[in-house]
Amino acid sequence: MRTGQWAPIRLVDGKVLVAAVDPGPAVLRAATEALGNDAIRLVPADPGVVRRILENTQDVCPGFPPEASRLDLAKVRTYLAGRRSFLSGFRTTLARGRTGLSMFRTGIAFVTVVMVLFRVFGLGLTLPLEAVLLGAGVFFIIDGIIWYLPARRMSRRGLPQRVPAPDPALGNTGVLAVSANQVWPCFRWLPPVPGAKALRAGWAALSPIARRRFYAMDRTMLALERTTLAELRSIMARSRTGLALGRTGIAVSGVGIALIRQFHHGSWDMASYGLICLGSVMALEGLSWYLPARRVGSQCQAAMCRAEACPSPRTMDEAQSEGGPRVAGPDAGATVAPSAEGVLGTTGLALERTLLAERRNAMARLRTHMARSRTGLSFMRTGFNAVGVGLGLLAWFGTASLGWTVFNLILLVGGLVLIVDGLCWHLPADRARRATTYCTADFELTVPDYAVSEREWGRASAGLGGVDAA
Repeated sequence: MRTGQWAPIRLVDGKVLVAAVDPGPAVLRAATEALGNDAIRLVPADPGVVRRILENTQDVCPGFPPEASRLDLAKVRTYLAGRRSFLSGFRTTLARGRTGLSMFRTGIAFVTVVMVLFRVFGLGLTLPLEAVLLGAGVFFIIDGIIWYLPARRMSRRGLPQRVPAPDPALGNTGVLAVSANQVWPCFRWLPPVPGAKALRAGWAALSPIARRRFYAMDRTMLALERTTLAELRSIMARSRTGLALGRTGIAVSGVGIALIRQFHHGSWDMASYGLICLGSVMALEGLSWYLPARRVGSQCQAAMCRAEACPSPRTMDEAQSEGGPRVAGPDAGATVAPSAEGVLGTTGLALERTLLAERRNAMARLRTHMARSRTGLSFMRTGFNAVGVGLGLLAWFGTASLGWTVFNLILLVGGLVLIVDGLCWHLPADRARRATTYCTADFELTVPDYAVSEREWGRASAGLGGVDAA
């Protein structure tokens, strides 16, 4: 129909009226085949009228591609929600892996106690206690590895291709499309639509259906931002898992080094060297995940700045006076509340859904700030771990050996670098967290009732001294 520039407009007594720019035999044949009706009457029409009929049928604003229809935008948001669900499962698996590493460290601590007791007391009265501790330690080590390996496999497979960042030049008129015929859906931005910004600038002149189309575009942009923030949180969670592995490796290596330097050389040295090698491999692999987290830090800050500069749907109706969308026609001066029945009420619901999505984005930014703070604290814990091991070895064994002294100093310096870097991550994120109103002892939740205006919605309080009142 777009190619032939024709569109069916009415069915009267079994006869189809078709508006066509060039009502010729070719258009008649195409309409007959497409509609399956031989009773067709062609009516000459202006090209702009036919194009507008087709655009309205596809539910797109004038000049926009078919991908800008509300149905296609809903499809994009559905795939973005699927991506966020996958990332949520990925972060849950990583949290399970970190729990497994915690159990692994507990098992290593039990085994270390057994080795020290056995080397000090030998086959004495402590043997039953050593057997119990050894069994518990081996159980925790094996169970921790079982918990950790799925997280490692998933993280090594990598994440799907990142969703594209919003183009600042498009503003709030960009159209995001998705190709779902691949293993991972591929998202892409379509070229700018000529005249889109001017069309949106005349917000008061738009019909309710046109406003709902733009609201759908806003919700798609907000869903894209939430997905981008979820990807950043997932990368930071993977880095925290790697740093937990690095802390485990540093602790295991420190135990092996202490056992070698404390006790006389003998057959037990193989176990000590094994601890050193195992800990070194774990520490190097864990710290190799540190660099991706460093890159994510700048990306996180850029995403926050981009989100703050994005136009808000709250500003769309500011050009109008108090009340809801204006009514076109004879009563153009009247205003109708967004909760009114009919098409204007539907537009009001679309606005409320968009504003709720914007609030979810604000909370997603807060969660990203808090994830950045946790990642900084993970840097600091890893640094304190390295400083503790290096300082402990240096204080206990002194500086008699030049090689071991240099090694201890390297641990100290590396740990201090991680501590300073962690502070640079944690402090700005903590300031952003304190500046929000979501993390307070008392908070108030809105109880929406879309049958009335927002001014009449109830409130539910919770927290210290809160009462469940509406």
